Amino acid sequence: MKIELLCALIPLFPLIGFLINGLGFRRVPTGLAGAIATVAVLASFVLSISLFSSFSGDAQPIVATLFDWISVGDLHINFSFQIDQLSLLMLLVVTGVGSLIHLYSIGYMSHDEGFGKFMAFLNLFIFFMLLLVMGSNYVIMFIGWEGVGLCSYLLIGFWNKNTNYNNAARKAFVMNRIGDLGFLLGIFMLINTFGTVEYLDVFKQATSLEVGDKTVLAITLLLFVGAMGKSAQIPLYTWLPDAMAGPTPVSALIHAATMVTAGIYMVVRSNVLYTLSPLTLEIVGGIAIATALLAASIGLLQNDIKKVLAYSTVSQLGYMFLGLSATAYTAGMFHVITHAFFKALLFLGAGSVIHAMSDEQDIRKMGGLRKALPVTFITFLIGTIAISGLPPFAGFFSKDEILAHVFEHNKLLWALGVLGSGLTSFYMFRLLFLTFFGEFRGTEEQKHHLHESPVTMTAPLVVLAILSAVGGALNLPGDGWLSHFMAPLFEGSRQVNPEAFAESTIEHSTEYILMAVSAGVALIALVIAYVMYISRGAVPAPETSERSLPEQVVYNKYYVDELYEAIIIRPIRGLGDALYSFGEGLIDGIVNGVAWLVQKSAAQLRLLQSGSIGFYVLAMVVSIVVIFALRFFIRL
Repeated sequence: MKIELLCALIPLFPLIGFLINGLGFRRVPTGLAGAIATVAVLASFVLSISLFSSFSGDAQPIVATLFDWISVGDLHINFSFQIDQLSLLMLLVVTGVGSLIHLYSIGYMSHDEGFGKFMAFLNLFIFFMLLLVMGSNYVIMFIGWEGVGLCSYLLIGFWNKNTNYNNAARKAFVMNRIGDLGFLLGIFMLINTFGTVEYLDVFKQATSLEVGDKTVLAITLLLFVGAMGKSAQIPLYTWLPDAMAGPTPVSALIHAATMVTAGIYMVVRSNVLYTLSPLTLEIVGGIAIATALLAASIGLLQNDIKKVLAYSTVSQLGYMFLGLSATAYTAGMFHVITHAFFKALLFLGAGSVIHAMSDEQDIRKMGGLRKALPVTFITFLIGTIAISGLPPFAGFFSKDEILAHVFEHNKLLWALGVLGSGLTSFYMFRLLFLTFFGEFRGTEEQKHHLHESPVTMTAPLVVLAILSAVGGALNLPGDGWLSHFMAPLFEGSRQVNPEAFAESTIEHSTEYILMAVSAGVALIALVIAYVMYISRGAVPAPETSERSLPEQVVYNKYYVDELYEAIIIRPIRGLGDALYSFGEGLIDGIVNGVAWLVQKSAAQLRLLQSGSIGFYVLAMVVSIVVIFALRFFIRL
C-alpha cells in the first residue's frame, strides 16, 4: 500500500467512526455504535502494525505529503505526516491502548443514554491524538494539540447535568489554553528564527547554533509552557485530578497513553532544541521533581480511588520529565510506554470496582473485594506492583533507567526521585489493601450486588496486565531493543552537544546497587503499608474527624486550588465585574442619554406641527428671509 494512503487511513478510520456515531447517535443501536467505534480504532492499530513492520530501525524519516496547505511569502506549510521511530511508537501505544479502552467502554457505558455520542467523542479524541503524533511539523502538532484539548472538555463534562462536572471540564479547558498560548508563541518564534515549522528543516538548521543560544532558550521555554499545561506540571497541574469527573474510560484514555503524554512527546520530538539549551533542561528537572513529590505526597491521604490514581499520574509525568531533563530521552519514552500499560490497567480496574460498587468511589467504604472480583483484583495487583517499581514488572525497568541517568546527572535529584518512588509504592499499596483486603465496609445492598465485570471489561484488563508484567523487556539494561530503535532520533542532539550524550560512566556494580536501593525503598514502603492497613486494620478517618495540621494541609492538597482562587480567579473576576459595571454604566448612559435627548427634542418639535396654515406661511416666509440673509452675508 502506498505510504501516503496508509498514513491517511490511520487517522481517517477514527474520524469516520466519529462521523457515523456523531451524526447518528440517536439512531444507531448501542451495540452497533460500540462496534463501529472499536473497530475504527482497531483498524488504525492494524495499519500501524503494518507500517511499523515495514519500517527499518535505522531508516531515515519518511514524510508523506497529502497536500499543500499554507503558503505566505517564503513560508510554506504542508499538510503532511512524518513516519519515524518516535511516531511509530506513539501510533502503536495510542491505537493499541485506545482500542482496549474502546472495548472496555462497551461494557462500562452501555446503559448510558448518551452511549453513541460518548463513543463518537472517544473516536474524535483518537483522531486528534493521531494528528498530534503523526504531523511532520509543529502546526499539524498544534492542530492535534488543540483537538485533544477540545475533546477532553467534551469528555470530562460528558455528564453535563452535573454542575461540578461542568466546572471540572471548564477548568481543564482554561488551564490548557494557558499552556497552549506559550506553545503558540513558541511556534511563532520558530517561524521567525528558522523560517519554517517542518521538524526536519528546523532541526537541521538548529545543529549550526551554539549550545546556550538565547533564542533557542526562549523557544524551548515557551514550548515547555505548553507541555506544562498538557502534561500537568506545576503550576498548571490542578486540572488533571478534577478531570476525574468524566467517566472512567475517559480517565484511562486521558491519563494513560494519550493527552497527558503529549508534552513528553513534544520534548522528545524537539530533542535537538532542548539539548541546545541546558538551562531549559535544568528548569524542566526542577519543576519535574517538585511536581513528582508534591503529587505523590497528596496521594498519601486521598480516599477517592480515582483521585489517588490521578495524583499518581501527575507524579509519574514528573518522573518522565525528570528523565528528559537528564537528556535521557529514550528512558522518558520508555516510561511513557510502560506507564500507558499499567496506568490504563489501574484506571480500568478502578472502573471495574466502581461498577461493582454501584458507582461508589470512596475506598473507606470498600474492602474485601478480592473474593467477589478475582480478575479485577489480580490485574489490579499486577498494575500496582508495576507502578511501584518492584521487579520484575515493567515499571521497575523504566523507572530504574530514569533514576540511573539522573544519578549520573545530579545526585540530589536522584535521592528525591527515590523518595518519590517510595511514596508511590506506599499510596498504591494503601489503595490496594483498603480496596481488596479486610472486611467489606459498604452497605448490605452494595454487598448483595457485588459481581465481576463482563468480559468486555475484564478482557482489556487481562491484556494490559500481561503488558504491564512483560513490558520491561522492551529495554532491558545493557542492550535494550528500544535504545537501539530510537537511537537515530538523537543524531542531531549528539552532534550539537556530544557531552550530553556521552556513554554512561556508571559501572555495572553501581548500577546494580542503584537498582537495589530503588527496589528496596519501594519494598519498605510496601511493608509499612501492609503493617498499617492489613496487620493493624487501619481505615482512613471520616471527613468530620479531627486531623493534625500537617495531615489537614496534605489532605486539602496544600490549598493550591484555594490559593489560585484567592490570588488569580477572584481578582480577575472582580476586575471583570468592575469593567462590566463601568461599561454598563457608560454604554447604557450614552444609549439612554441619546434616547432621552431624542424624546425631549421630539416632544418640543412636535409643537411646531400645530395645524395652523397661518403659522406655516409665517414660518416659510421667515425661513426664506433667513436663507437670503445668510447668502448675502456669506458673499460679503
